[in-house]
Amino acid sequence: MELGKLKKFRSWLISAGLAVLITLWLASGQFGNETPEAAPSSVIASVAPAQRSSVRVRTQSAEEILRTIIVNGQTAPARIVDMAAETDGRVEFIGVSRGTNVDRNAVIVRLDERDRKARLAQAEATVRQREVEYQGRLKLKGESYVSEAQLQEAVAQLEAAKAELKRAQLDLEYMTIRAPFDGALQERHVEVGDFVKSGDPIARFVDNRKIIVTANVSEFDAGYVQTGQTAQAQLATGETVHGTIRYVAPVADAATRTYTVELEVDNSDGGLRAGGTAELRVPAEQVLAHRISPSLLTLDDAGNIGVKIINDEGEVEFVVADVALATNEGVWIAGLPDLATIITVGQGFVVPGTMVNAVPESDVETAVAIKSEDED
Repeated sequence: MELGKLKKFRSWLISAGLAVLITLWLASGQFGNETPEAAPSSVIASVAPAQRSSVRVRTQSAEEILRTIIVNGQTAPARIVDMAAETDGRVEFIGVSRGTNVDRNAVIVRLDERDRKARLAQAEATVRQREVEYQGRLKLKGESYVSEAQLQEAVAQLEAAKAELKRAQLDLEYMTIRAPFDGALQERHVEVGDFVKSGDPIARFVDNRKIIVTANVSEFDAGYVQTGQTAQAQLATGETVHGTIRYVAPVADAATRTYTVELEVDNSDGGLRAGGTAELRVPAEQVLAHRISPSLLTLDDAGNIGVKIINDEGEVEFVVADVALATNEGVWIAGLPDLATIITVGQGFVVPGTMVNAVPESDVETAVAIKSEDED
C-alpha cells in the first residue's frame, strides 16, 4: 500500500517537472537550435536644416558717370639732350651747376679761346688781303693789263679766304657750349682744366619746362584716347596735374599688346620733378556704375578683384570689378546689375553659389537705434 503511494507520487513529480521545463522552453522563444534573425529596426533620422550664414547687404541703384581710364605710368622731361664737344680744347670756364634751371643760350662750358681768336684774326687779315688783290686785278682787267684767267684766280683766292674766315668763326663759337633751350643741367662730365676732343661728352641737358607722363593703355581703352584730348595725372606726391595728350602710339607693343600714351604737362615754374611714378587718368565714356567703399572689394580663387552680391536666386555671386572711376569718396564699379544687392559685411565668410540670410543695412540700423533708445 505504501509502495503504491510512493510510485504515484514519483510519477506526479516527474510530470510536474516536465511541465515546468516545457513552459520555460516555450517562454524562452527557442525552437530548436536555429537562431532567428533580428528584425531590422526602422531608424527615423531627424535631419536638421543646414544653418545659413547671415550677411549684411545694401541694395542700391547704378548711376551714370564718366568712366575714366586709369593706368600707372611715369614722368619724364619733355626733351633730353646729350651735349658733346664740337672741337678740341681745354675747359676754361664752367657756367652752370648741376640741377640749375637756365634760359636758352646760357653758357654751360667754355673752352680756352685764345688760339681760336688768333686763327680768326689771321683769317680776317687774309680776307682783307685777298679783297685788295681782287680789286686790283679787276681794275687792271678794265685796262686790259690782266687776263680773264688772272681775274678769276683772284676771285677764287678771295672766296677761299672767306671760307677759311667762316670756319674760324665757327670754330670760335664751338668753344662755348650753350643751353639749347630753356631747361636744367642734369649732368656735367667735365671740370675746369680738362682737355676735351671733338665728340667727347660735355653735359646732359633736359627740358623740364614741360613734363611728360608716359603710360600704356589696353587695346580696348586705346580707342578712347585721342591726340589733343585733355587728361590728368596724379603724381606720387598726391598732387594732381592737368595736361594734353600729345602722342598715342599707332601700333601696339608686340610683347604687351598695349599702346603708349603721352600726356604733356606745363611746368614753366619748374616745380614738378621728372622721373617719378604717376597715375594717368583719361576720360573715356558714360557708363552706369555703383559707388562702393574700397573695403568691399575682395578676391576670388583666381586672384581677380571684385565684389560679392546676392543675385535674383538669392545666391552669393562674385562679380569681377570693372573700376570706372576712383575718387576720395570711393570707387565706381561698372558691370553690376542696375539694381544690385551688395554684401557689405561678411563677404569674406561666404562663397559664390551658397544661399545666405541677407540682412539689409536699414534693419540693422533700426535695431541699433531701438537698442540705444531702450538703454536711454
